[in-house]
Amino acid sequence: MTEPLRIVVINSDLLVDDPQDAHVFSQAERSRSLRIGLLESGFNLVASLPADVYLTERLAQLQPDMIIVDAESDARDALEHVVMATRDERRPIVMFTNDNDSGNARAAVAAGVSAYIVAGLQTERIRPILDVAMARFQHEQALRQELAATRTELNELSAVLQDRKVIDRAKAMLMQRQQLSEEAAYAKLRKTAMDKNLKIVEVAQRMLDVADLLS
Repeated sequence: MTEPLRIVVINSDLLVDDPQDAHVFSQAERSRSLRIGLLESGFNLVASLPADVYLTERLAQLQPDMIIVDAESDARDALEHVVMATRDERRPIVMFTNDNDSGNARAAVAAGVSAYIVAGLQTERIRPILDVAMARFQHEQALRQELAATRTELNELSAVLQDRKVIDRAKAMLMQRQQLSEEAAYAKLRKTAMDKNLKIVEVAQRMLDVADLLS
């Protein structure tokens, strides 16, 4: 049986200091509804944390599968803390907010948010939203890994081509100075490399360096 997703909710308004403050009270009720909805949907809510300077350390300890940012007026500040805290160990981030500013939504997605949900705290919506966010995150991670692998291959190919240029220059020098054929010049480089327990390109580079010093 698949283990339920381990989720951490980030909310800076965890405490209601003034019950007469309608805005703060409303935000607290939103947060409470979200946590109840997560539990009713079968998720493992491991913690509710403030977006503060200790967030990186706390996330490293808890190792959640997903992070939910529940924020309203301070959405951008909370998101910045979460993005910084997950910079070295990426995780899917879902943002629930009442902020319907399209500019903020675009900025959130650009920062790495997998889903930006406005006024979407209905319990029946939570699971499909998180499922889609997780699928999107996994797809993006696969693309990043593929891109990284391609870059590595290109770097390796570039290094091989560079080594070949060095060897070709050394061969050309031996052919000119010692009147050798191309095959004989390469054989000389290879024998020297075997005798000195070096790579052929290392022998070739040393020959070129000595030639430059003597020229």
